[in-house]
Amino acid sequence: MSDRLLYLSRHDVKALAIEPAEAREAVLRAFRDHAAGRNSSLPKSMLALGPGHGFQAMTAASPVEGVATLKWVSMAPAGLAGTAPSVSALICVSDYTSGRPLAVLDGDEITLIRTAALSAAAASLMAPAEPRTIGFVGCGLQAHAHLAAFLSLYPRLSTVLALSRSRASAERLAETARARGLDADVVSEAATLLARSDVVVSMVPGAPGLRPFLDARLMKPSAFAAAVDIGRSWIPESLPAFDVLATDSLEQSKAPYDVDGNPVTTVTFGHDLVGLAGGAGAARDRRAFFCFRGFAIADLALAHLAVARARERGIGTDLPR
Repeated sequence: MSDRLLYLSRHDVKALAIEPAEAREAVLRAFRDHAAGRNSSLPKSMLALGPGHGFQAMTAASPVEGVATLKWVSMAPAGLAGTAPSVSALICVSDYTSGRPLAVLDGDEITLIRTAALSAAAASLMAPAEPRTIGFVGCGLQAHAHLAAFLSLYPRLSTVLALSRSRASAERLAETARARGLDADVVSEAATLLARSDVVVSMVPGAPGLRPFLDARLMKPSAFAAAVDIGRSWIPESLPAFDVLATDSLEQSKAPYDVDGNPVTTVTFGHDLVGLAGGAGAARDRRAFFCFRGFAIADLALAHLAVARARERGIGTDLPR
């Protein structure tokens, strides 16, 4: 058994320069494998301590990729003026056959890439074929990752709408979009963003006192929403306005979640990315909603890609065990 362990810092993972398209394809391949029974995963284990506060464990194993992974995630309530991240993660990678620990990765950058890849993967199966306007509700790091992921998927996107409780973060996202050749507007009303967007990505962190404010009934008849925030920002009574509702794994989630972290009672999911990637289609050109907690096989797919590329390029630090 080796006494060496590869460590990949956040800087190392960034240096791997994983492209949005290859991340999306890695995620779709992992879900296709899961549909075919070629990998295994447990639903996310959650220790909830309060609004936006808790710890999660996510485990998966793939004989195809030859690895098993554990992702450990901590969450703390987000503060408007705070600078510390509200979510932090590490990923442990082990050899599938021997169980030997192979690597430990900073999980924050992997989470950014994986989450945007999940949204884009779902959009590739559920969203309008040629969206032109994308709206971001919440404009932090995940918004920037999602902008890159959706531009990779839809190079003909032309307009970005940004809505955030922090005007400065919305302006930064708009500047990034303009630098990539898109028109960009900072909007102050959710209704405006919903009515104009072909794609909506909601990324509102949990916080004490949060109230849902996104009304699905205001969206275009053919539009796609990705609720990175597990649905907490969406008014539960409006969710039946969606014609198609899907999640990453029906084994893990049956419905979107409210501001208190409880499943809503107004709708249930009819599809998941496991089935969609495996060939069970959901009709396009309808109002569609993808709400997900994050499924461990997606983290496994990105961690495997990261470790393989790091070894090819000599990136990372070998540590003694």
